[in-house]
Amino acid sequence: MTSTREVTRSLAAPDHLLPLPAGEVTLRDEAAKTERTVAVAAFALGSCPVTSRRYAATGTAPTGPGGPDAPVTEVSWTDALRHCNLLSQALGLRPCYLIGDDPDARGTRWDREADGFRLPTEAEWEYACRAGSPGVRYGPLDAVARHRGNSGGRLPPVATRQPNAFGLYDMLGNVWEWCWDLYDPEVYGPYRVFRGGGWQDEPRGVRAACRRKSHPTLRIDDLGFRLARSL
Repeated sequence: MTSTREVTRSLAAPDHLLPLPAGEVTLRDEAAKTERTVAVAAFALGSCPVTSRRYAATGTAPTGPGGPDAPVTEVSWTDALRHCNLLSQALGLRPCYLIGDDPDARGTRWDREADGFRLPTEAEWEYACRAGSPGVRYGPLDAVARHRGNSGGRLPPVATRQPNAFGLYDMLGNVWEWCWDLYDPEVYGPYRVFRGGGWQDEPRGVRAACRRKSHPTLRIDDLGFRLARSL
């Protein structure tokens, strides 16, 4: 059984959380050619995607092709929520999620008053990724992201490229990251959003505004997640 001390020690690993200031972000739907500006409250976000080392700290066997300091992958949206709850419980925090048995996750609820760990919203994710940058990326592609052209055909460890202005690594490239939001419930039902691009993607997929989606049960080798907490 994993001790609280072991879990606490994992929080000092490279994927520790950083506080981010309040602000706003303009979200663009490239397919629908629409945009909206969203206010973002101050929150904390992991400096890197959750690693296999951190995932294992809650007693859950890590998955994916990388080593202990690579992002954990092959985790579903629901797996990510369960990890958030386990980590919250281990550290004496109030879990954010009520998770049901429905494979479409229709009964899953987020307690927004809880102080535990959670997934970022899509607006939080893009706000954090851009860190004030108006461009498609917060720096030159090869300088900030692991993608098909420089990953060597394998999942890299976290934090091997430059961070953005908030000090966040791998917001672009390395792995796609689950967000809390539904993609478009009227068209795609329970499909959830993931963002950021992955180690197997061409440059077009590794952009701050690029959105993808899938069923909350999807598990694949270039999709992970990043921890957030409300402040």
